[in-house]
Amino acid sequence: MTAHDSAFLPRSIAVGGTARASLGVLCFSFSFPATVWALDGFGPWSATGLRGVLAALVAGVCLVVRRVPLPARADRPGLLVVAAGCVLGFPLLTTLALTSSSTAHSAVVIGLLPLATAVVSAVRTGARPPRAFWWAAGAGAAVVAAFTLQQSSGAPGLADLYLMGALLVCAAGYAEGGRLARRMPGWQVIAWAVVAALPVMVLTAALGLGAEPVRASTHGLLGLVYVGAVSQFGGFVPWYRGMAEIGVPRASQLQLAQPLLTLGWAVLVLGERLPAAAPVAALAVVGCIAATQRIRR
Repeated sequence: MTAHDSAFLPRSIAVGGTARASLGVLCFSFSFPATVWALDGFGPWSATGLRGVLAALVAGVCLVVRRVPLPARADRPGLLVVAAGCVLGFPLLTTLALTSSSTAHSAVVIGLLPLATAVVSAVRTGARPPRAFWWAAGAGAAVVAAFTLQQSSGAPGLADLYLMGALLVCAAGYAEGGRLARRMPGWQVIAWAVVAALPVMVLTAALGLGAEPVRASTHGLLGLVYVGAVSQFGGFVPWYRGMAEIGVPRASQLQLAQPLLTLGWAVLVLGERLPAAAPVAALAVVGCIAATQRIRR
């Protein structure tokens, strides 16, 4: 399916695909608050390694129970890209960022992810969405960028650099995963990716646990379970299936809502102070989401 094809999907598939991708976004929106919880009990390297190990165990059981054959040789390089971007790079870099940055600020920076994903997908697959699509996507990204710079007084810090690196590697993983999800069920894409990353995650967890303090904490354990079982595996199941059904560029724009949802979680769950500019940014971003989803050739 190309981006052009996705504009002519039957209504039932378009609605179902949008709903599945949106469910994935909802799952991911709680990842940062859950990571903050995990950091209450574990260091950043320990939390990253342990979430990967937990996700691989859950995914491995699912693959064995369903008796899923090994992926085709041609698909394995793409799965390694997903593993590097979505299983190792993004979790590690965002966790490091959250040690010194607020959840709200980090969520808005990662709001640039939809545009990055659409660009990587277009380069990787040769898709050519309509020009109006790019204008709407670019406008959403500009709103997010302006909001970020306003919150950081115009001078990005180390945490912002971590977050920028995270969104780049994650965009590559999302785009590649969306491409592979057209050839195999989406849950198998992320399942094989987390299983492929298991040796690296075991090593990361071992080194982290040996160098970082571990504190007994209910929030720490709950956060670790969420990021491992949901953020690292469960949320990708509807996300990749939705991307396969409605196309990577259109699905990626639904993630413009993710930082807004995360802002809500940050206030409700973590008690963070909501930035004054957030409501204005929210309205602007929602408008861009609506525009990208309605554009047709």
